[in-house]
Amino acid sequence: MNDTVDKLVIFLAKRDGIDKLVKTFQYVSKLGHWHVETTHPDAATRFKQWEVSSGLGRKAFRTGRFLTGFNALRRGPGATPTLKVLSVLANAGEMVYFFFDHFLWLSRIGTLDAKLARRMSFISAFEKMVQKMRQRGRGKIRAERVMRLMAVAANVADLIIALADIEPNPFCNHAVTLGISGLVSAWAGWYRNWPS
Repeated sequence: MNDTVDKLVIFLAKRDGIDKLVKTFQYVSKLGHWHVETTHPDAATRFKQWEVSSGLGRKAFRTGRFLTGFNALRRGPGATPTLKVLSVLANAGEMVYFFFDHFLWLSRIGTLDAKLARRMSFISAFEKMVQKMRQRGRGKIRAERVMRLMAVAANVADLIIALADIEPNPFCNHAVTLGISGLVSAWAGWYRNWPS
């Protein structure tokens, strides 16, 4: 269990912390842009550039993450047909999300046709929502309760972010709503991924 794919999965897993940090930058800069947009347009432009580059950077950090789900299926598909089906269902959402997230990133940076961005964004956001709903916390009862509350908060925040992307509306697309949702999602991820 120490072949190239295993090593690649371990390497990519270490990016989760970086991803959460850059996600924090992305949404703090979104709030910063909103705050100074009318009073200091030059600073607002810099905040917006920071937000966009952080968002694109996060997608670049996640290159190859779909292999985590693939490797879980490859290494432990389940002893019975029922467990195999459950394993496929548990890992398929993450695989699809990260796979289509790559195409979304490539279309946003101009490597692929920009028209693909909306379609890839819809698929990626839907799969992320499904994936987040499957995740569960582990540990003592109190810790498990906190983990579940953090997961619920992250799910709601991710739903708002996904809705803003696929069905723009004044509430979800407001800079404050997106900024707070992004920070809640990032900080819930920090909490869940922090080493004990």
